[in-house]
Amino acid sequence: MPEPDTQHADYPTVDFILGAIADWINKYRSLTALRDEFRRCSADEVMQIAKDLSVPVDELRSIAAKGPGAAALLEKMLLALCVDPEALANFQPATMRDMQRLCVNCSHKRRCQRELAEGTAAENFHSYCPNAFTLDALFAKTEKVSSSHH
Repeated sequence: MPEPDTQHADYPTVDFILGAIADWINKYRSLTALRDEFRRCSADEVMQIAKDLSVPVDELRSIAAKGPGAAALLEKMLLALCVDPEALANFQPATMRDMQRLCVNCSHKRRCQRELAEGTAAENFHSYCPNAFTLDALFAKTEKVSSSHH
């Protein structure tokens, strides 16, 4: 009796759909876990977290509900602009937190993703990025520092 063929054809559409479903499930799990974390906190603890982050409690809950990857585009944008996200977070943590908060609440994520994918984000971010003003201020400060050392 011939051995059954254990090789199967590659089905990219099915793989894509299964991957999308798996991503959705993982996102749902992480959001559920985050909501559970807030439920475990007392009202005073939530208020203290909000105070530490300098955001209203309602905004903190809104940010948390969007999940841990909600500001991921900021890191990609910083890299596209030749800014080291880790260095910025280390040297200017308050600025980084403010930029993350704006990124989380941004309504232009699709355009940002598209511009980053096409390699045009560095040229066009001024027209859609809520962090454009802050980024320009950072660049101005960097240019002053580097020009004063020459």
